[in-house]
Amino acid sequence: MKVLLGAFGDPGHTFPMIALGVGLRRAGHDVTLETWQRWRGEVEAEGLAFAAAPEYDVFPTEGRYLKPYEAVARATVHTRELVRALRPDVVVQDILTLAPALAAELEGIPVATLIPHVDPRPAPGFPPYSVGARLPRTPAGRAAWGLLDPLLERGLQAGRAELNGTRRRLGLPALDHVHGGLSRGLCLVGTFPQLEYPRTAASAPNAHVVGPLLWEPSADDVDLGFGDPALPLVLVAPSTAQDREGTLLRAALEGLADLPVRVLATTNRHAAPGPDPVVGANTRLVDWLSYARTMPHCAAVVSHAGHGTMVRALASGCVVVAVPAAGDMNENAARVAWAGAGVRVPRRHCSAETVRLAVGLALERPELASRARELQAWAAANDAAARATALIEAYAAARGVPAHRNP
Repeated sequence: MKVLLGAFGDPGHTFPMIALGVGLRRAGHDVTLETWQRWRGEVEAEGLAFAAAPEYDVFPTEGRYLKPYEAVARATVHTRELVRALRPDVVVQDILTLAPALAAELEGIPVATLIPHVDPRPAPGFPPYSVGARLPRTPAGRAAWGLLDPLLERGLQAGRAELNGTRRRLGLPALDHVHGGLSRGLCLVGTFPQLEYPRTAASAPNAHVVGPLLWEPSADDVDLGFGDPALPLVLVAPSTAQDREGTLLRAALEGLADLPVRVLATTNRHAAPGPDPVVGANTRLVDWLSYARTMPHCAAVVSHAGHGTMVRALASGCVVVAVPAAGDMNENAARVAWAGAGVRVPRRHCSAETVRLAVGLALERPELASRARELQAWAAANDAAARATALIEAYAAARGVPAHRNP
């Protein structure tokens, strides 16, 4: 098959799509990935064809910006030309990237969606997505969250109206259902099933939880032979996109300096304003490292709970200490605590003392390490990219695409 993938350019969206592309290419398919120009080298290094996605400002910047759906309409016109040139058999869009899906629909090509994190769609009794609340344990708790359903429904209907306005401008019919940006034919959810709250099929049509789709850029090896090798290794892995002040990094370095642990921390090539962080005798601070090669040696990972970092830690058997910064990080922190594989520290309580206490708890509770190892074993036994590839092949075949593979 010819497969066109479209991904938003943030690492949390592009990296899982690269992982999917690698799986599709391994199965013999011709794959093109449309995403931001910054990832051209990485995409092509994996043997995938690259197409530059249009990039628009959708927030006020010097008075020149587009509203989100204006950007979608313009991007769809651009991507439609790519679709016409490639004539792919199937298009897979990222949850934040509507243009490839709309362009494919205009050209009569099947569309699947990749959700590169936990499924954000609501279900009866669920707390609102991203507020950081855990699934209620009692009927009273579920009923209490249900009181917000009318408010959430109004928001969903407003989103449907906005999307339908864009669809009309492009010559597509209006939709009578919400979440119209997601394929109703096939949704691939790229996370651990252990992080998904139980839901009915009606709340997430044709959704398949395939497991975390893991990929990372190349990085040099970091020497882990520092300190007492008998002490547990704790990795401090702050977000590359949040916490520009370095609050979590500074709190972790200070809080862990006097614990009987070895600390490996990364700045992720981000220099926070103010004085340089104080590095303890038990700590090594680096600018960049490979999570894939480092995390298997760690007992715990302290992070902002970005989905990619969190699931990489779990796939490596590490307990997660989640200190969310913004957006869906609150949701991820709630899910890992609910799954019994991590400790959550609310952002407002981020300090040297709370990080020290949370890491101590993560290392002292054997049930957390046991649960993390369970998820590690699940990831080793379940190839997410291969599972997603098989589902895409079956989806395309059901819509008349020949089920052949290149030699």
